[in-house]
Amino acid sequence: MRFLHTSDWHLGRSFHRVSLLDAQAAFLDHLVATALTREVDAVLVAGDVYDRAVPPLSAVELFDRALHRLAEARVPTVMISGNHDSARRLGVGAGLIDHAGIHLRTDPARCATPVVLPDVHGDVAFYGLPYLEPSLVREEFKAAKAGHEAVLAAALDRVRADLAQRPHGTRSVVLAHAFVAGGAASDSERDITVGGVSAVPTGTFDGVDYVALGHLHGSQALTERVRYSGSPLAYSFSETDHRKTMWLVDLGPGGEIEAERIDCPVPRPLARLRGALADLLDDPALTRHEQAWIEATLTDPVRPAEPMARLAERFPHTLSLVFDPDRGDEDTVTSYAQRLEGRSDQEIAEDFVAHVRGGAGPDDRERTVLRGAFDHVRVENAVREVTG
Repeated sequence: MRFLHTSDWHLGRSFHRVSLLDAQAAFLDHLVATALTREVDAVLVAGDVYDRAVPPLSAVELFDRALHRLAEARVPTVMISGNHDSARRLGVGAGLIDHAGIHLRTDPARCATPVVLPDVHGDVAFYGLPYLEPSLVREEFKAAKAGHEAVLAAALDRVRADLAQRPHGTRSVVLAHAFVAGGAASDSERDITVGGVSAVPTGTFDGVDYVALGHLHGSQALTERVRYSGSPLAYSFSETDHRKTMWLVDLGPGGEIEAERIDCPVPRPLARLRGALADLLDDPALTRHEQAWIEATLTDPVRPAEPMARLAERFPHTLSLVFDPDRGDEDTVTSYAQRLEGRSDQEIAEDFVAHVRGGAGPDDRERTVLRGAFDHVRVENAVREVTG
């Protein structure tokens, strides 16, 4: 069984206010062409089809055209909703388009009802686990705790129970949208932390032949059988060093895995430049970046006049400008953005409490209150997206 594993299309998303609609259309052209030329038996999309719960009409039209092309090519497609999608909206008409070979899995209650596709060696059961917001699905799965690990473990128990009743030799593939331990994150993924914990152990997926993950935007293999495809396009400058790909996976008769990375089209390379403005404008080594999307960090001790306009003369696609003055060893002040980089909302709030108190951070009880407040806001946002 050969399939393409992809995820995190984020249709409708822009890059620093630059529309990516054409680039997303080019990717979908590439996906369909690859599915045909490499003779795949299925296409898997592991969540975050859209960038937000109510996507723009242009994104919906792009999605619709892609589904029509895959259906016309008779390439079965299995996709799940992610934390950016509205599961209810994405799942509208799922039962009807099932007959066209497009299998949308957005209902957590159906996670143990697989799409079964045969090959010469027997059946392969594809189980779609849409993004499981713990507070919304805890009762459905009778989970002891309202956490990602608990609800995913309960969902996988259902999957394994269904698989045990199928003919001997049935192979299994699980699509899931989650933050799995060992994965490398970037700045463009939405936080899904619950109670201060977001990562799910890879062992949660034991007993499955292949796990097609979505959520993290970097392509990566956590184990031979547990992989993120990553997003097909870069959605933040933190993804500058990413190689954007899909996984082309061959699943052997005994569950053997052979995986190949298929490169995605790059609309424009990214570059992060740092230095004094005059150096950036004069350095011949930077010629190769002149047509890239640029994030420039200026280290001039005094802010130069018209820095964006001057940068744009050499780098016309400069999108982000950051100031980080180099004032020598005596000045250890960093920019606000740098101080926040890589820190969670919880950590930022705790630092704020320590600042206003003159050094004394929150105690355990106060940390619990802060965490509860952030969880409440995140869950409210998830409920609005799910219920529409």
